[in-house]
Amino acid sequence: MTQAGVLTGLAAAVIFGVYLFVYKRSFDALPSTVYVATVEVAGLAWYGLIAAVTWPTGRPVVPPDIGLGGWAVLAGTCGAIAAANLLSIQAFKLGDVSYVAPLNKLAPAFVLPIEVALLAARPAGLQVLGLVLAVVAIYVANYDGGGLLVPFQRAASYRPAQLALLGAVLFALSDVGVRALLSGTGLTPQAVALASFAGVAIAALPLAAARVNWDRLRSALPGIVALAGAFAVAVHLKTISFAVAPASIVSPIVNMQAVVAVLLGGILLREPGLPRRLGAAVLAVSGVALIAIG
Repeated sequence: MTQAGVLTGLAAAVIFGVYLFVYKRSFDALPSTVYVATVEVAGLAWYGLIAAVTWPTGRPVVPPDIGLGGWAVLAGTCGAIAAANLLSIQAFKLGDVSYVAPLNKLAPAFVLPIEVALLAARPAGLQVLGLVLAVVAIYVANYDGGGLLVPFQRAASYRPAQLALLGAVLFALSDVGVRALLSGTGLTPQAVALASFAGVAIAALPLAAARVNWDRLRSALPGIVALAGAFAVAVHLKTISFAVAPASIVSPIVNMQAVVAVLLGGILLREPGLPRRLGAAVLAVSGVALIAIG
């Protein structure tokens, strides 16, 4: 079972990385809100088909005992996912994919301090080391010469870095919420995924309505719908991976998408600083791996 989880996690990482590259290459001319609204609506339709085929036998769509607290956690989690997606796509729109990806995929590194603050968790030594590596990844991604603190100053003032890191924090909050939903409400992973697609679409549609150019969107629509299908498959593969293999194994594998995105952006889009940004991606994934193992 673990081997199957590794294979599906690796497949998800490759698809996620290609997804980010294709967005940057083909669709970042669209307003980010318009792109997110379109890809999430299409993704919801695609994932609806996947969920219908893979739904666990005998499991209800909505557990009868979910309770008001469960609904509140679901709403908050979907809101965090929506905000994270909108901010992250804007970060990829404004910055190089090879720069933004290592920062935006640090979400698991932010889960640890959130759990310490909210759940009084006690991090292990390896987890602390992983968090240190995550900080080093931020430093390396922003290093371009200058004084010792210049990379941190750039991360704090450069808009793509701000958006990527804030998106990572929100993804971390949503990860904690998803764990709470799956362990405490009886919702299936498919139900949570469907809710997240719907939540992002509902949040993005009003923002997109004022900025949509229908002629431009109409020409891009077939490509976005196809890309949304790939994205929905990656989401499902990730879900399967976490269902059949330990999170300590799956999490760093899925986050290898940062390395895939950096390589594609650096080689095919000829973005600058490939060795440094690849190093930042490897540090980020290594930090995530130590946090997961710890």
